[in-house]
Parts: sequence; C-alpha cells; structure tokens
Amino acid sequence: MISSTFRTVLFGCVVLAACHSNQDQSQEVTLDGDSVAVCHTGAIPSRFASISDTSSHSRGDDKVTMVRIEGGKFQMGSASFPDAQPIHEVEVSSFFMDEHEVTNAQFAKFVEETGYRTIAERPLDPKDFPGVDPNMLIPGSAVFTAPQKVDNLNNHLQWWSYIPGANWKNPEGPDSDIAGKEVFPVTQLAYQDAEAYAKWAGKRLPTEAEWEYAAKAGKHVDETYYWGEEKKEDGKWLANIYQGSFPTENTKEDGFERTAPVKSFPANAWGLYDMEGNVWEWCADFYRPDYYASSSSVNPKGPADSYDPQEPGAIKRVQRGGSFLCNDIYCERYKAGSRGKGEQNSPTNNVGFRCVKDI
Repeated sequence: MISSTFRTVLFGCVVLAACHSNQDQSQEVTLDGDSVAVCHTGAIPSRFASISDTSSHSRGDDKVTMVRIEGGKFQMGSASFPDAQPIHEVEVSSFFMDEHEVTNAQFAKFVEETGYRTIAERPLDPKDFPGVDPNMLIPGSAVFTAPQKVDNLNNHLQWWSYIPGANWKNPEGPDSDIAGKEVFPVTQLAYQDAEAYAKWAGKRLPTEAEWEYAAKAGKHVDETYYWGEEKKEDGKWLANIYQGSFPTENTKEDGFERTAPVKSFPANAWGLYDMEGNVWEWCADFYRPDYYASSSSVNPKGPADSYDPQEPGAIKRVQRGGSFLCNDIYCERYKAGSRGKGEQNSPTNNVGFRCVKDI
C-alpha cells in the first residue's frame, strides 16, 4: 500500500483530500479540494517505509513572537460540515502560539543549524517501488499550476502536477526559489518536517482544539468566518484566498496570486495572523471524520489513529485554516470550525505550519 506520497509522475493519480465542499460523507462523492494526498493501490509499498529522521535537533531559537493564549472553554466545530459535528464544548489549557506561520527564513535557519533534509528532498528508494524505472524516482513534490481551461472541477490533475525538484527552497519547481521571500510562509513540508522544526525550536505542533480555540478568539460559534459574518471589511479582503474563476483565473483582488508575506492581513482579536487562508497549517491530531462524537472535553489530542473512509489506506493528520486556493465555489474549508486533512508525508506548495509551546 502506498501510504505517503502523491507521486503523479510515477503512478498517474492523486487524490485531493485536505479540503472538500460541504457534502454528506456517507455518500459516494467526487473529492474536491486544494491540498493533495495520496493515490494508493494495494501493490506498492510506502514510499517512506525506510525513511527515518536522523537530524540531531539541537535546540534552536526561531526568535518569533509568541502570543500567550489564555485557556478556557469554547464551542468546537461547525454545523456546516459533517466531519465537524457535533458541536461540543471543549476546554483547553493556556499555551503560547506563534503569531504567524513559520517563514522561509525561520526554516532556513533550522536547516542551516541541523542539516535537515525535508521529505520532498530525499531520494526515493527503488526497493519501495518494484517494477518502476529507477530513472523516474526523482525527488519532488506537488505544485498547483493554473490551467488555461478545464473541462470540469472533478479532475484535479488539470491543476495539480508532480514537479521533480520542487521542495521548500524551490516551491514551484527547480526554476523557482525563495530569494526575496524570507518572510513568506515556508511550504512543501510534510508533517514530519514540521514536527522536526518544532522539536528543534523547543516547541510542538498545535492540537486541533488549540488551533480552533485560538482562531475563534472568543467569537461565537455560529459566525461564518473566524473574523465574523462578512467576507470583507470596508471593501478590503481579510485573508489570502482565491478570487475569480477557480482554477483558471485568479483576479488577485486581495493582492496575491499565491502565498502572501506573513502579517499581510489584520490579526485576530488575540494578535494572531493568517489563521485563515495563505497556507494550510499542520496540526498534531490524526484525522477521523467521526472523532468529535467521542472527543475528550478537556485538552483533546485527537484519535489514537487515522481513518478516512474516502482513503482508508492513507495516514492523515488534521490541517487547519485553508490556503490561497480556497474559495466558496470549490473549497470552503477556511471557514470557522471547518476541518482539513492531509496525508502526513505529502507536502504541497500550499501547506505550512505554525508552532505552540506549553506554558
């Protein structure tokens, strides 16, 4: 079973999974979304079966401002999304949270000090791909590229491509780089990469409950967006999301076609930036669509394992906040209380993270 990669150049298939529209998950549906998980068969082993994290993780200092989030109770979930139900009361303890997503400059310092190599940069072991031409086993990652036209929105391969050489330093492929983008959010990171950075910085990834509690910042559960009911304020966009006709025409009304520098949009009431849009953010929890029915009411840490009926063989973690590809026509999962999901070893150019720290 492939449990970890969207190597479209090898297998000719990907499954978009982190963000999908409001549909009954008990029905057979066509997946849609703006993040990528795996296409798997029963015949091919995990691309990452032999990968282990060998960096020393000597303690670093990313020097980012952290906001103290005072603990409390809130109503977690959303009535608009089946896997975010039932809405239930949750209590979380106080914690610190990065005021913005981890940037390219922060991640570059981590790599410089530890020599860490991300999942997208690591070679593919031919033993994990029996029968595949070794010349095709080239490190890379998935990249969104706007097509000139689309037949319909059911075939995501029209805008997602596996690009050899795509990684955090070259997020759109070998012809791209991050020069001049030091304060943009780092992307093309798998869950393991984000977790490694957090460990180096003396922090950890947030739980799903911590993330939502911080994003809501005391707002009422029924509000459509984390900032309130209206999508704009005084005619201005409040998050980096997709405007126009997805996926062919991004009108860039918010000023950005892809990622935006962190802190480009107003902070929420608790001083946190980009809690919606820009890039998806990894959370520590495994993903299960039925978890809320049995979730702990105090500091929940997610289920013991992962299960997604749409991809039973994939190991998925929760992603939160949506990305620059979210919009109300194709992807609504940037809205308040909604949940995203991503195969844990599948980086893309619209997924990043931020860290938290215990008091």
